[in-house]
Amino acid sequence: MSTEMIMPQMGESITEATILKWRKSEGDVVEKDETILEISTDKVDSEIPAPASGKLVKIIAKEGQTVAVKSVIALIGEEATAAPSQPAAPAQTATQVASSTIPASSGEMPSHVGEKFLSPLVRSVAAQHGLSANEISALSGSGLNGRITKEDVIGYIEGKSSKQEAPQQPAPVQQAPIQEATRPQAPAQNYDPSGVKVEPFDNMRKLIAEHMVRSKATSPHVYSMAEIDVTNIAKWRAKVQNSFVGREGFKLSFTPFFLEAVVKALQQFPRINASVDGTNLIIKRDINLGCAVALGKEGLDGLIVPVIKNAGQLNLAGLAQGLNNLAQKARDKKLKPDDIQGGTFTITNAGVFGSIAGMPIINQPQLGILSLGAIKKRPVVIDDAIAIRETIFVTFAYDHRIIDGALAGHFLSFITKHLENWNADRSV
Repeated sequence: MSTEMIMPQMGESITEATILKWRKSEGDVVEKDETILEISTDKVDSEIPAPASGKLVKIIAKEGQTVAVKSVIALIGEEATAAPSQPAAPAQTATQVASSTIPASSGEMPSHVGEKFLSPLVRSVAAQHGLSANEISALSGSGLNGRITKEDVIGYIEGKSSKQEAPQQPAPVQQAPIQEATRPQAPAQNYDPSGVKVEPFDNMRKLIAEHMVRSKATSPHVYSMAEIDVTNIAKWRAKVQNSFVGREGFKLSFTPFFLEAVVKALQQFPRINASVDGTNLIIKRDINLGCAVALGKEGLDGLIVPVIKNAGQLNLAGLAQGLNNLAQKARDKKLKPDDIQGGTFTITNAGVFGSIAGMPIINQPQLGILSLGAIKKRPVVIDDAIAIRETIFVTFAYDHRIIDGALAGHFLSFITKHLENWNADRSV
């Protein structure tokens, strides 16, 4: 009997991944959960463990091959007794891989330049900007094992562009009328004569679009909002920040306070920590918090939602540590499949980019998502007097099939009271 090893799905919007390196060869003995290969996607570089112990009977997807998620990539067992139910496509040559992932008109960037592997995304970005294989090979990779990433290529392009656009020494002043001076030309943007250009969706954007539309079609979204005074938390955070950094090695942000408040609220209202299966409500015992993390420079490369598992068993410092670790792994593209699966509730931070409030879409099959706005000093009325306090608007989006306005109101009220009544003598 053989165990089929399938290509894992590294997030909702990921449809394929590239085999970077097999750590084992056919015939080698492997242990369950032992790292057996490395893969790359547009968002994540990851080491994949073996699903079972046994002999690596057959490697179906070769190094450098791009494979659809959930395709069989290897067989583990005593012998290959059964053909894979979802065979991967035959291994492609470098030319075939390049031509399948970039427009034919942009040339054929190889999948390997010397010892350096170039992912489909890297080849696509390089080809779109007319970079040569020699230019790419000269880059220092910041990815796993020195692999060249999209950010490396974009950084090179931006640096190259800035050099080309550097101001020249001013030419001698000509005795010509001012009105005849030549206006500077704007950089070419490839617009057609009518002033538009068509930019097709990439696979990630297609999947995100489908996921968002499906969520709206599945769940009747309703929104409730609360303004929360976090002045006490801001003062306490400032007081403990130095000792926290000295002990933990990173700064304590505001987000863990909201993670803790949501955990306690979900423990109080467990019907929100659930999902729908047909006409049944599936209430989850464990609280697994998904935390949206923006990727790329200034968050412009989309986002991914890693999950803090068993958040109900963690204190404030534990939640902060879990969030920091996952965020760093997400930005370094080192998340593993388990890091982005199993979420029961999601928190997203629209305020990190300055928005005062957000109206988020539910991450299916969850029942709710909480969006955090920017924390700002605002005038508020306290005992008929105007005071300046640090406040935040939070928005709770919920599935109206299960959660009505009363339950949502109680949920938000619980979070508000927990945060506003922060104990100034509490230890972190």
